[in-house]
Amino acid sequence: MITFKRIDHIHVCVPRERLEEARQFYADVIGLPETYRPDVFGAPGHWFNVAGIELHIGVEPSLPRSIRHSAFEVADVLAAKAYLQSKGVEVKEEPVIPGRERFSFIDPFGNRMEFLQFI
Repeated sequence: MITFKRIDHIHVCVPRERLEEARQFYADVIGLPETYRPDVFGAPGHWFNVAGIELHIGVEPSLPRSIRHSAFEVADVLAAKAYLQSKGVEVKEEPVIPGRERFSFIDPFGNRMEFLQFI
């Protein structure tokens, strides 16, 4: 049996040539604070803080879209959706799950993200 304590981090990838654009998207559009990333990996990247969980941005060649995704609970999902739309981010309505209001979006680098609120 494994006893889990918490989620430590989520890792998404972007093409190497778009790494700075990814940093700007997650810092300036999404509004995540960048945090310290030790220089021990032999490849560039960025780390951000999401409510005590780290979001790691690494580099790899682009891959086809898939249903893989990370989901983040937010305080006001409708406000988050409106905010992202005001920044030109295309959102996608998701099938209804009882007790949750949610939507997803594809970041500019092909990573699918979901925002949800328990209702």
